[in-house]
Amino acid sequence: MKVGLISPQGWKMEYTGWDPAEAWARTVELAKQAEALGFESLWVFDHFTTVPEPTDEMTLESFSQLSALAVLTERVRLGHMVICTAFRNPALTAKLASTIDVISGGRFEIGIGAGWKEDEWLAYGYGFPPVGERISTFEEHLEVITRMIAPGHATYEGQRVHVRDAINEPLGIQDKIPLIVGGNGRVRTAGLAVRFADELNFVFKSPAWAVERMAEVRTRCEAAGRDPATLRFSMYTLDEDFRHPGQARVDLLGRFDESGLDRIVCFPTKYDPSTEAQAAFAEDVKAAGIALGGP
Repeated sequence: MKVGLISPQGWKMEYTGWDPAEAWARTVELAKQAEALGFESLWVFDHFTTVPEPTDEMTLESFSQLSALAVLTERVRLGHMVICTAFRNPALTAKLASTIDVISGGRFEIGIGAGWKEDEWLAYGYGFPPVGERISTFEEHLEVITRMIAPGHATYEGQRVHVRDAINEPLGIQDKIPLIVGGNGRVRTAGLAVRFADELNFVFKSPAWAVERMAEVRTRCEAAGRDPATLRFSMYTLDEDFRHPGQARVDLLGRFDESGLDRIVCFPTKYDPSTEAQAAFAEDVKAAGIALGGP
């Protein structure tokens, strides 16, 4: 199992009271340290204002942050946990992804979902459709994005979006930029992952829950004629579960490792954005028998 980290950007109030320039300097320091410690990947949230309530504290924009991290790092994979697809035209999302893949030397992954944070949708003028409509929009956006990151011109005519002979050059460095569908939805979200994704990303669930759900989704792959081995699984873990160093954290990491997940993403610097906290988490990862240090 690979282990990735959230790169602090302020969304979860980790930079409350910080000067923005000092906060960014710390984010850079933590990114470079994460790579040196051997973590597999760095991830950002795609949000505009803080959680659980919008405040005047900083939240850095996600694509801008990833573009900078692409230049400042050399090995770690980079992506979102996850893009709110409705915030951007999907063809633009594909263009942004392809460009960051070039900047990073082929290290970008498109983590994407339907979106949920009502206050920022309304504040930024997106409206807030019912969840079924948001999922339907997500489905059409996936149709566009998968065409845009594939060779050739992209054409798709949907009820909500379309592209017509659209060019996306360069496509990126990788043969195909990995696409991650994010969400716990048992029916439609999992179905979209089976149809479109290279990886299905769960959020805030237990190792036992993951074992059960992965088996269910693999059965759906078989029913759809897809080789289940071609769909990876990951989990963004509950922040509080990994807050404190020590044996309890080591044991939980071990249970995640035994679950069969391909990757977990953790945020050990949410409560303490320091190099000491990140280094302590690396020690607990290794104590759990999980290897760090490789691409």
